[in-house]
Amino acid sequence: MSVMKRLSMIFKSKANKALDKMEDPRETLDYSYQRQLELLQKVRRGVADVATSRKRVELQINGLEQQSRKLEDQGRKALSVGREDLAREALSRRSGLQTQMADLRIQHDNLQGEEEKLTTASQRLQAKVDSFRTKKETIKATYTAAEAQTRINEAFSGISEEMGDVGLAIQRAEDKTAQMQARAGAIDELLASGALDDFSGTRGDDIQAELDRMGGGMDVELELARMKAELGQGPAPQGSIEQGQPQQAQQPQPQAQPQQQPQTQQLPRQGDGA
Repeated sequence: MSVMKRLSMIFKSKANKALDKMEDPRETLDYSYQRQLELLQKVRRGVADVATSRKRVELQINGLEQQSRKLEDQGRKALSVGREDLAREALSRRSGLQTQMADLRIQHDNLQGEEEKLTTASQRLQAKVDSFRTKKETIKATYTAAEAQTRINEAFSGISEEMGDVGLAIQRAEDKTAQMQARAGAIDELLASGALDDFSGTRGDDIQAELDRMGGGMDVELELARMKAELGQGPAPQGSIEQGQPQQAQQPQPQAQPQQQPQTQQLPRQGDGA
């Protein structure tokens, strides 16, 4: 196969595919129906033209018949006055008119037969056009319903072009949202661990964080001591629980206990000496 033939085949296939994509069956049916109406109109005009010719021939025949009757009357009058030559001339002309009328009658019969054929063809074509119109409307309605059903199914399945674009947009938005959430969580962890500095806050936030952590541990210890006191497993904690005092305020208490022990030990000794 030569290069030109291949190019021609490729061009024809591309053009056929493009035309098939652009073609709408409903428009094609409407165009075919319009062409049939135009053909029917031509047939009707043809019937009208044949009927007009037939009518013209009839008028010619009627005119010749009138002339023939007139010549016959003239021949009788010529014979009545003894003018045989005039009567012969009138009859001779009448004979020529009879020949013309015979030809016109033959032509009239042919035109009448042609008119009847065209009339029958017009009626058949009219019935065909009416049937095609009904079928056309049925096909168009079916095609429209099928097209609508296809679009609905594509919308439900998400394979249509519009819904596909919407689905891709939603997927991209979800991906970006997940990425931003992951990034925000990672930054929060890095700020909490001190790996990153928070320039929006004040300096020394790491100290405050350590103090908060220690305060949280102290609150746990105080709450544990309070629960032990309620269960009778230890002394009641001092008012530092309610006041929220740090643990350093409770540390002087153990120093007072060694001072009390000698007093408890000296009392029995004084009794013995007495």
